[in-house]
Amino acid sequence: MNFTLQPLARVESSLTTRADAPRQGDEGAPDAWLVFDPEYGEALRDLTAGDEVLLITWFDRADRSTQIVRPRGDTQRPPTGVFSTRSPDRPNPLGLHRVTVLETDGLRIKVNNLEALDGTPIVDVKPVLTDER
Repeated sequence: MNFTLQPLARVESSLTTRADAPRQGDEGAPDAWLVFDPEYGEALRDLTAGDEVLLITWFDRADRSTQIVRPRGDTQRPPTGVFSTRSPDRPNPLGLHRVTVLETDGLRIKVNNLEALDGTPIVDVKPVLTDER
């Protein structure tokens, strides 16, 4: 079975290389902008500052052949299958990021603590479920 993912948006961030990026968003990742294609403008209409969302990104610079890593690049840790890690290098390099919307500006959404690199494609946005949703 084959299927196609279409990017909805791209990340605008001060992070430009993997060496610049923290391993997780809560480890010093900067605020970033999500810039959506105009055809998805209606889908953004109910996002507001303060909303927590899950971003699903496509790690376009990942090594898709990787199946074993040493977590966090630590050579003292044992080799581990990527499905037991958060490594960006994996057969289908989807990233999962929990962020808070800080600001909205038309097709641009500013979020906090995003460790994705500048230009990373965004393939979906989902709300963090609470008792109210």
